[in-house]
Amino acid sequence: MMGVEHLRNLAILPGAEIVAIADPVATSVGWATDALGDRAADVARFDSVEAFAKGADVDAIIIASPNNTHRDVLERLFDMGAAILCEKPLATTIEDARWIVERAAGHAKPFWTGMEYRFMPPAAAFIEQVHAGRVGRLQMLSIREHRFPFLPKVGDWNRFSANTGGTMVEKCCHFFDLMRLIVGSEAVRVYCSGAMDVNHLDERYDGQRPDIIDNSFTTVDFANGVRAMLDLSMFADGAENQEEMSATGDAARLDVLIPAGELVYSPRVGFLNPKQVERSHIAVDPAAKAAGSHEGATYYQHAAFAAAVRGEGPVQVSAEDGLRAVAIGTAAEISAREYRVVTMAELGL
Repeated sequence: MMGVEHLRNLAILPGAEIVAIADPVATSVGWATDALGDRAADVARFDSVEAFAKGADVDAIIIASPNNTHRDVLERLFDMGAAILCEKPLATTIEDARWIVERAAGHAKPFWTGMEYRFMPPAAAFIEQVHAGRVGRLQMLSIREHRFPFLPKVGDWNRFSANTGGTMVEKCCHFFDLMRLIVGSEAVRVYCSGAMDVNHLDERYDGQRPDIIDNSFTTVDFANGVRAMLDLSMFADGAENQEEMSATGDAARLDVLIPAGELVYSPRVGFLNPKQVERSHIAVDPAAKAAGSHEGATYYQHAAFAAAVRGEGPVQVSAEDGLRAVAIGTAAEISAREYRVVTMAELGL
C-alpha cells in the first residue's frame, strides 16, 4: 500500500521519472502496475532486490518493504550509489538501526528516513509556530492518535512484533520523531502503559496469536525539561480527527487538528478573563491530498527529498533521526511489557 502511495506521488512530482520497481510478491507488482497506469510499459520490473541492484539504473531509491527487511534490503542497495529514502521505522531493532546509521554516514548520496508526518501541511505549520515562540517557552507537548486498526498486509507480517518492532516502533516512531523535532532535545526516560485489549484477539496465524499493542499512554521526559505524552488508540475508527497535537508553553497553548487542518491558538489571559482563542485553517493541495492517505505529506516529503537528491536542499530526516525514533519506540515497548520506566541510557543513548 505504501509503495503504491509513493508511486502516485512521484507521478505528480515535477522532474521525477519512475524507471524501475522491485517486489518478490506478484500481487504487489500488479498493484504497482495498476498505479503506474499508462507509464507501466516503460518501467522495468524485478522480482528480487538482488536483480534490481544488478539491473536498475536509478538516481534514487524508495524502500517501502516490511520493517524487518530494511537492513537486508539496504545491504544490497547501498553499493548502487543512489540516493535512498527508507520508509519508517528505519529498522526493528536498535542494533540494525545503528548499522544503517554507520553505512549511511559513509554513503556518498543522501540518505533519508521516511517520516512523512513532519510534512503534513497543518503539522508543519504547527511546528513552525512553536519553534517561532508563539506559545512562549514550551513545557508540555501532547499528541493523540485515535484511528482504525492495522490493515491486512502481505503475509500478515504486521501482526507480530518480531516483524514490526512492536506498535510503539511501527506506528509511533512517527510521533516520537515529531516529539524530538518539536521539543528540540533528546529523550532521557520513557514510561509506557499499553496492551493489546481489543484488536486481533480472535486472529490466529499458524496457530500464533498477534502480539501488537493496540492502545497506550506514553510519557517521554526530555533533557531540556520538556515532557511529552502520546495517547494512542487503534480502535477509534469513528474519531473526527485522527491526529491532534497540543503544545503548551508559559505564554499560550497551540493545537492542531488533522485532517481538519485547523490551528487553534489560546493565549494565557488570566483566570476569569475573556478567552482570546484564534482559529485558522491550513489548506492542502488537492492533487497532493488525493495521491495518498497522509494529507499530502508524502508529496511534500518527496519534493524535499528530490531537492536533496539534486543538491538543492538538505536532508531533513537523517538516519540518526530514524535511529532515535526507533530507540524511543523500543523503550516504550520494554516499558509497557515490563511495567517500568526505561531510561535511554539503558539502550546506549
